[in-house]
Amino acid sequence: MNNKITFGIYPLSPAGTPFELAEGPEDDFDSIMASLNELRANGQKVIPRMYFVYTPEWAEKLLKNAEKFARLGLLENIVIGVGDWTKNDDTMVNLKHWQEFIEQVIVRYGSQLYSLQITNEPNLSFMEGSKPYVYDVLITGVLTARRVLDDLNFLTVKVGFGSVPESNVSVKNFWPNLMSKAPLDFMSKVDFVGHNFYVDVFEEVELTDEEIIENTQRHLVKLRQILDKNNLSQAEIFVSENGWPTGINPMTKRIRNDERQAQVLTMVVDTIVDLSNRLNISHYSLFGLRDADTQQNDLFYHYGILKSDYSKKPGFDAFKTLVQKYGR
Repeated sequence: MNNKITFGIYPLSPAGTPFELAEGPEDDFDSIMASLNELRANGQKVIPRMYFVYTPEWAEKLLKNAEKFARLGLLENIVIGVGDWTKNDDTMVNLKHWQEFIEQVIVRYGSQLYSLQITNEPNLSFMEGSKPYVYDVLITGVLTARRVLDDLNFLTVKVGFGSVPESNVSVKNFWPNLMSKAPLDFMSKVDFVGHNFYVDVFEEVELTDEEIIENTQRHLVKLRQILDKNNLSQAEIFVSENGWPTGINPMTKRIRNDERQAQVLTMVVDTIVDLSNRLNISHYSLFGLRDADTQQNDLFYHYGILKSDYSKKPGFDAFKTLVQKYGR
């Protein structure tokens, strides 16, 4: 098999959950960089995926924190989400300020960027998709990002937006609504659509190997069908968030062991690579590098392929092998 994809990973430890932010010991940036360097040992890319969640109140702090990440070379793939969905506030975002924030990010860090994703999960009904302004910020954000990147001659930086699979918690009619609101030149500015999906994580029963492979295939084939139907055939698919946390599943109460994480990760990536040419999948980003807190039982604290003290789970070597086998 000659299929190759570009790999990425979320390098920090805090993780969002349906209930709260999962946090634990502070991130050790020396250990982060050592781990990334080990994954890249044969010269393949492993691109850090970093999240900014824009609100007018958070903008200055986000840019301040970004300075530290930039010095370490951690700002290659930036996701700019929007809105504090923990608040019942549907006040329209000031689009001028939103565009200015995107422009500031590009002016400061555009030379480091591989890709810039506008919105993380805009069609998830209890996250960004819960806000009535989600279409406006997505469309203006993508167009602003592409214009500023082109003006500054950062022509190779890919621009896209995020998505999740259609389900009972996704925004109904999101795709036709987006296309009906977008100007004619919008589709041509979209280089990729990121897709966040997790197989055998939120189900109430544990899946078999065959079901894991089938679900992975189904999510990606369905997205390609959606993109083709909505004048986005040229857009690459980025698997922008995917992972298999260990720990105790709060729904099934079963323990998810470290060895199984490595097995599922390998199955999922093998399946994605096998589909990559057919579906134009160019990128796989793992969530994530390190557990938020291995001492907690809840699986939402255990997404990492490293424990929270940076010791390895079997998933680390499995991911390293996949990067060496399939990475660009």
